[in-house]
Amino acid sequence: MIRVLVAEDFGLLREDLCETLGQQEDMEVAGSAASGREIESLALSTRFDVVLMDIEMETTTAGIRAAERILEKKPEVKVIFLTAHETENMILTSMGAGAVDYIVKGCDEEELLRRIREAAAGHTVLDERVQNLLMKEYTRLRRSERSLLFFITAISQLTTAERELVRLLLEGKKIREIAAARCVEVVTVKTQIKSLLRKFGCTRTREIIDLIQELDVAHLF
Repeated sequence: MIRVLVAEDFGLLREDLCETLGQQEDMEVAGSAASGREIESLALSTRFDVVLMDIEMETTTAGIRAAERILEKKPEVKVIFLTAHETENMILTSMGAGAVDYIVKGCDEEELLRRIREAAAGHTVLDERVQNLLMKEYTRLRRSERSLLFFITAISQLTTAERELVRLLLEGKKIREIAAARCVEVVTVKTQIKSLLRKFGCTRTREIIDLIQELDVAHLF
């Protein structure tokens, strides 16, 4: 039995998804939520295999941030993003968060069910446009000084706190400003920066920022 969580802020669509899943002999709705905060709380207290995650809920990236935090605690579960907007940046950002699939809302019901079954079985199924986009991104990054393998390996090792730290560094924040924004001690930020430098193989945070800007992948953070 595939246990599925559903995160969708539009009530009628959420109910429709739950009803469709509940009618399947091999699926069970483990729970549903209307926001990133709700699904994160539910996911951490519920046993499930796959989560259908709306990207835009209380914020435009609420689903992505919730997925990051859920996967940090439960890396074995599968995230399938649902979205009404199929922009390149959104696709790359969502896949960078650790999703195994990306589905546009309104797709054929049988296709949705097939993708859930494939995800639960450990198979990644991406439509042709997403595959082409990821290959395009792969080719672009391969031409850069740093390889895609190195970069993906580095960001896959980042904790949620470290990803947030990178976002603040990209905004030009100083150490004391970051500490104040996150309500932590300066020494905590310095410790996390040391971890970042080690994971990216750099000696200064400026090198990390330059690398991200060189690769044009700030949207992944």
